[in-house]
Amino acid sequence: MPEREDGQDGRDDDAETYSARLSTRQRALFAVVAAVALLSMGFVAFSGFWTDHLWYRSVGYGSVFHTALWTRVGLFAVFGGVMAAAVGANAYLAHRMRPPVGAMSPEEQGIDRYRMGIAPFRVWLVVVVSALVGLIAGASAAGQWRVWLAYANAVPFGTRDPQFGLDASFYTFDLPWYRFVLSFGFAVVVLSLVSAALTHYLYGGLRVTSPGARATAAATGHLSVLLGLFVSLKAAAYWLDRYGLAVKSSGFRTTAGWTGLRYVDANAYLPAKTILFCIAVICALLFFATLWRRTWSLPVLAFGLMVLSAVLIGGLYPAIVQKFQVQPDQAVKEAPYLRRNITATRAAYGLTGVRVSPLPAAPKTSGAKLRADADSTADVTLLDPDVAAPDFRQAQQAGGYYTFTSPLTVDRYPVDGREQPTVLGLRELKLSGVPDDNWTNEHFTYTHGYGVVAADADSTTDAGAPLLTERDVPPTGALGSYEPRIYYGQDTTQYSIVGGGAKEVDYADGGGEKSTRYAGVGGVSLADTFTRAAYAVQTGDPQILYSAAIGPASRILYDRTPQQRVQAVAPWLTVDGTPYPAVVDGRIQWIVDGYTTSDDYPYSSRTTLGTGGAGRQVNYARDAVKATVDAYDGTVRLYQWDTRDPVLKTWMRAFPHTVLPKKDIPPALTAHLRYPQDLFTTQRALLTRYHVTDAAAFASGSEEWRVPADPTGAGSAAEAPQYQSITLPGDTSRTWQLTSGFTSTGRQNVSAFLAVDSDATSAAYGTMRLLELPTGDAVPGPRATQTDFTADPAVAGRLAELRKGGSRVEFGDQQAIPMDGGVLYVEPVYTAGPGAGPPALKLVLASYGTGRPAFGSTLDQALDGLFGSTSAPEPPPAASGAAADATAVRRALADAQRDFDAGQKAMRSGDWTAYGKAQQALNDALRRASDAEKRQAAATGDR
Repeated sequence: MPEREDGQDGRDDDAETYSARLSTRQRALFAVVAAVALLSMGFVAFSGFWTDHLWYRSVGYGSVFHTALWTRVGLFAVFGGVMAAAVGANAYLAHRMRPPVGAMSPEEQGIDRYRMGIAPFRVWLVVVVSALVGLIAGASAAGQWRVWLAYANAVPFGTRDPQFGLDASFYTFDLPWYRFVLSFGFAVVVLSLVSAALTHYLYGGLRVTSPGARATAAATGHLSVLLGLFVSLKAAAYWLDRYGLAVKSSGFRTTAGWTGLRYVDANAYLPAKTILFCIAVICALLFFATLWRRTWSLPVLAFGLMVLSAVLIGGLYPAIVQKFQVQPDQAVKEAPYLRRNITATRAAYGLTGVRVSPLPAAPKTSGAKLRADADSTADVTLLDPDVAAPDFRQAQQAGGYYTFTSPLTVDRYPVDGREQPTVLGLRELKLSGVPDDNWTNEHFTYTHGYGVVAADADSTTDAGAPLLTERDVPPTGALGSYEPRIYYGQDTTQYSIVGGGAKEVDYADGGGEKSTRYAGVGGVSLADTFTRAAYAVQTGDPQILYSAAIGPASRILYDRTPQQRVQAVAPWLTVDGTPYPAVVDGRIQWIVDGYTTSDDYPYSSRTTLGTGGAGRQVNYARDAVKATVDAYDGTVRLYQWDTRDPVLKTWMRAFPHTVLPKKDIPPALTAHLRYPQDLFTTQRALLTRYHVTDAAAFASGSEEWRVPADPTGAGSAAEAPQYQSITLPGDTSRTWQLTSGFTSTGRQNVSAFLAVDSDATSAAYGTMRLLELPTGDAVPGPRATQTDFTADPAVAGRLAELRKGGSRVEFGDQQAIPMDGGVLYVEPVYTAGPGAGPPALKLVLASYGTGRPAFGSTLDQALDGLFGSTSAPEPPPAASGAAADATAVRRALADAQRDFDAGQKAMRSGDWTAYGKAQQALNDALRRASDAEKRQAAATGDR
């Protein structure tokens, strides 16, 4: 029996030993798994930081990454540390102030088990809770890094607000930071109060149901100080609220949101905030006095008085003032504050320099003069950039994996010694058209677009197709030699890996696909395994780690759209939603307009910036930065454009050496810069009301305008502004302008015409001109003109003919040209077959004044039908022979000019047959002019 027992005991010992070994192995396995999990999570978190660091270093803006990073780290550490220290210190003080252990009440006996349960972990609990709230507070503060940098580097505006006499920079840069610090202070005090109150309650310093004193003297003093700090912060909030009235939005009747003080703000809210500030200071002092008086009766009474005052003084009193003082005579009461708003809004959006001049609407000139002026006043755009994209795709796509982004770009390029309005498009990569859609093809083989396609904006071929001046692959045409490969573009959203072992498809021609290998400096090197692993995590593609196609020379290209790249290197900019390409010094450069904005400019009304990617609420905007992105290597450059903008100067101090001075802009680039459309759209919307500077007229809205709706669209979308080469009334030559019109409220008549000089090479760049029509003149607006076009029997009949056989009719952009006291409207009309064919120009409509519209297959025919032929009339029978000869000279020279232009167009399009005919006609016209001139000289006796 003992042996059996010993044997049994032995088996038990073996089991215990095995169990112990198993437990040890399990713990070791758990430790390994936990370590691997932690390392994996750490690597995933670190990979984002590491790839961002590499990206910023690759584009040469590492200082932006480091400035933003260390600012975040600093704010996180300071504010997180303050929060953690405050919460922990107050819990520690409350514990130190706990009353001595004595006879416990039933309430204390109920919480004693909780107190005993946390006793072994008390210190760790305080540390963990403090650290947790510190992390949350630090993360919140780190998100305010832009606010801090603007505050720390603020540059004054030099403009003072009319109420408090403070520089506008106080509201734009200082006040947002003060508000954040104040809100953080409230959070610190509230959490400290909660921490202290819970600790006092847990250790007997506070009692809820026990008889006798509800708080010890130590707890009373401690909590009173915290409450006093809370009320002190409330006093500071009341004081800041006074200044906040200058940037407060309200519901006054304006097109944009009203911002700034009104009569009730200046005469009711402002005094009320001052009174509440004084009451809050007294209340705070009474809370602090509790340290000596040991009673809360007076501070609680004062706090109640403050709450009651906030209701009566801060709410009821202003309502009474609004009801009985403002509403009976609102126009007079609000007039001074309306003038402040008008002045500030115009200044904040760059509208103070608008040149206003009248445009009489009653034409007083002959048809022949109007016809001649129609030729000289503007280069009419017949190739609509919205409609032309299918033409470009049809004729020049050169492969299913290319596309042209619509709308195309309207720019200017020198042709035959003159600036030629040009429609420009890039042949960008379209991944949906890549054959054999797989990972290798998408990221290694098909990596870039190829080449520029350009066409005259003011002419087409005889068939109505674009008259191409740059075409084909490899590209040939008027733009000369340039790097055609497009690795960075608007439609290039997928990452590519280039420069390694895999060959890239360059382009396809009649001989098949040609290959290339990237030789640029763009992208991040994938030479080391750690970096490849980081990008495998960030892209979610593990193949990056082990793919044999990636070698030491491989580079990964990502964040490839122009907006992404500019926004990343200049996070303080608001980026325009429509970048545009230009061929500059042998490179394709994307040009991106960057705005400096604020929503805290005093008295300026808030509105939405632009209609593109910008789309944010602001009340200050400047065309501050011109940025470029190289389409081949992704190089980003920022150029200072507005040299007086204090917001830009502030950010240039915060991020030194990231914005190049204006003088460094290459002249070839300056020639393609233009006034940004998003900013113009915003300014146009504001001018519908803010063209009025009289407070009474502004308040009544009687002179309010409207931005006309798109005349060719079915909805109510606003008509898009247009870039035009145009001679404005009073000018002697054509200039590159961005233009738009206004119509009267509730009517379809034109009220005014707005134009801004968009030629960056001109000293007048950015100059706005507002041509106002007299109120009584009835000049049809865009929608009314469109109705006249479609309702005219002759036009309607011609449109019906174009629709025969199921063809689709598309109306191009309607162009308004102020001329000789009226407005000339020209509108191209395109047709497309019932299949998928591209549209072609088939008709040009024209209208002037209130007369019948005209049309023709060409612009000249339409204008001839509207005003009469440019050819001078035959002299009457009684005219002398010399007069007849003079007329013949003029007609022959006009024919010569027409034939010369036709020859140039034929040469650019490569139509040598048409060129030969045009040259023959030109020689005939010159011979006729010479013969007529000799006859005229003989008749007058000239030698």
